[in-house]
Order: sequence, then structure tokens, then C-alpha cells
Amino acid sequence: MTPEQYVQEKAAASGSSFYYAFMFLPPQRRAAITAFYAYCREIDDVVDEVHDPGVAATKLAWWRAEVQGAFAGLPQHPVTKALMPHVAAFGIRAEHLLQVLEGCEMDLRQNRYLDEAALLGYCHLVAGVVGEVAASIFGATSERPLSDATRAYAHRLGRAFQLTNIIRDVGDDARRGRIYLPVNELQRFDVKAHELLKREPPWGYSERFTALMRFQAERARACYDEALALLPADERRAQRPGLMMAAIYRKLLDEIERGGFQVLHQRVSLTPLRKLWLAWKTNWQER
Repeated sequence: MTPEQYVQEKAAASGSSFYYAFMFLPPQRRAAITAFYAYCREIDDVVDEVHDPGVAATKLAWWRAEVQGAFAGLPQHPVTKALMPHVAAFGIRAEHLLQVLEGCEMDLRQNRYLDEAALLGYCHLVAGVVGEVAASIFGATSERPLSDATRAYAHRLGRAFQLTNIIRDVGDDARRGRIYLPVNELQRFDVKAHELLKREPPWGYSERFTALMRFQAERARACYDEALALLPADERRAQRPGLMMAAIYRKLLDEIERGGFQVLHQRVSLTPLRKLWLAWKTNWQER
């Protein structure tokens, strides 16, 4: 299996909404974003699938050395071998990959966030930086690097995606002992951590929980609106993949809220056909 085949299978197997947006890119950009996304999946999988924190820390330390070695011209893993041919063209730096890794390392030592500021610091590393790299791959060229306005848009959109993920994954995260909803907001809505962590019916659903989740959804929607307002009009066409993902994620957020935020015992998702339709529709609208 070639490195390119490896990252393609890694990206496709995830079933992520992002994958549907990649399909509309020209070959070089599609190859670059697929390799970068596969890197993000590899790092995230270490934290989510390795149950021993010590083993997970060791694996992430290996990846840190691998990133540094790859940018020194010695990639060993199929993901870095697939990614390195694209880093110069799209301004991808070792710092970007190491910041994503740093964000995932936070999951090994922290499972609560005191307030919104603390949560957004985490979101910056695991989503804002990812958004910046993705936006560069989608639209930057050697003659025209990513503008400050588009970089700000990408960071804000990445935050919106992560806040949506947090809403969707409250139950899955609780099963891993993690609660990303800020502690002071749990207190504000009188939702107890043990209600989220409890794994038997009725799972912690209540009017208090619904109010808390509605508050989270409003914050996520505000992030989407802020991001789109930051994107320069002449960059919209180049950033169509991000806009496709935004359409898919906003629809997912709508579905979660329409269903009454039933996210503690199940993972709400859109069908592949619906994701593809939303991606195609957005691509057509932004032509």
C-alpha cells in the first residue's frame, strides 16, 4: 500500500463530513488535505482508542519526533510521507502539526474546562489551527498566501465545528470520563457532572440539560455567523470546501436541536447521501 492509498483509506474510513468536501477539490489540493486530515485522525485516534494514558503519551511523543523528523527530510510514517510533498506549496509548517498534537495531549491530562476561555484555548489547538491549514490548502497559492482575514475566518469556523462536535459528542465523551462543557456553565444551569457521566436511563436528560445545550448551540451558531462575516467576498469561491463543511455541520446542529438534544445516549449524524447533497448544493451555489 502506498502512502497515498493509506491516507485515502484513513480519511474515507472515518466517515467524517469533511471527506465529502474534499471530493470537489482539484487533485493536488485533494491529496494535500487528505494527507493532513489523515494526520489529524492518527493523532486523535491515539487519545480516543488507547486506554492507557501512559501508552498514549508514549505514542504522541513518537508522533512529535516523527513530525520533527519529517520536516528535516526523514518521514517514516505513511501519513507524513504523503503529506510532506505538499507542505511547501501550501505553507504548512511543523508548528501547525505540533499544535494539533499539543491539543490532543491536553485530553490526556485534562477532562474538565473551567470556563469558556479555557475551552476556547483547547479549541484553538485542535480546531482553529486545523481550520487555518485547511483554508490554506483550499485556496492559497505561492503567489497569494492566505490573507489575515481568511485566516481569521478559518480559525473561527474551526471553532464552530469543534463546538458542534462537543454538543454532538456529550454522551461519547462522558463514556471516556470527559466533559467539555465549561464547569461554570454547568453550574449556571444547575447541571451536575454526575448526571452526564451516569450511564443508565434516563441518562441525565432534564429541562436544565436542554437549557444548557440550547445555550451551547447558540454559541456555536454565533461562531458560524462570525466566521462567514470574516470571509472576504473574493475568497468565497476558493474556500468552497469550508463552506460545504459549514453547511453540513450547521444542518447537523439543527437536527440535534430539533431532536431535543438527545445526545447523551446516542450519536446523532446525517446520512452520507444527505452530506453529499449538502456539499453539492453549496458547491453549486458558490460557483
